[in-house]
Amino acid sequence: MTAPLTPHDPPSNEPGTGAGPTEPAPGDAFVPADEAERRAEMRAEARAELRQAAVIAAVVAVSGVLLGLLWAWLAPRVPLISDGKAVYLKNSEGEQAIGADGTFALLALGFGALSGAVVFWLRRRGGVPLVVGLAAGSFLASLVAWRLGMWLGPTSDVVAAARAAGRGVVFDAPLKLAAKGALLAWPLAAMAVHLVLTALFGPRDPEPVPDWTPSGDPDGPA
Repeated sequence: MTAPLTPHDPPSNEPGTGAGPTEPAPGDAFVPADEAERRAEMRAEARAELRQAAVIAAVVAVSGVLLGLLWAWLAPRVPLISDGKAVYLKNSEGEQAIGADGTFALLALGFGALSGAVVFWLRRRGGVPLVVGLAAGSFLASLVAWRLGMWLGPTSDVVAAARAAGRGVVFDAPLKLAAKGALLAWPLAAMAVHLVLTALFGPRDPEPVPDWTPSGDPDGPA
């Protein structure tokens, strides 16, 4: 007689059966709760800094309107005169054109220093997005002031202005910015003032706490 055939039992994970515990999948990495919370806080803080940088860039850019108004008001005028056939400078040795560029540059330096100080006062912690927003907003403000000042100044159609003034009558030349490098005065001043204030009055990293635990007894008293 032969013994009855028994079905083959599948391997069991119970102790004593010789089969080890199931290995976790390689992609099932465990992230601690505190680490996940820390990452979420970092993402939220980064989004908040980006929003603040965008707001600062917009506000600084809009303030370029005030610079444009002041430039159109304070910049010296270049006098022109027409003889009926051509237009000439009334004073060929005048420095009014250079004065217009200098006026824009000086006003832009003042606005840049003020904007850098105000941004530092409002947001002392700083950060890369904040600095980028300040620089971008300052450059946009210079562009706004430049175009607005030209638009508010004398007409750019010199021929029409000469005809309207008449022969031998002095009229003003269009307001122009010959030295385009003056457009960088605002962002450079803003960056310089913000950097100096951050270095002098910005928050400092905490000093590391020294470890006075004896090396031979890690569990001993400090």
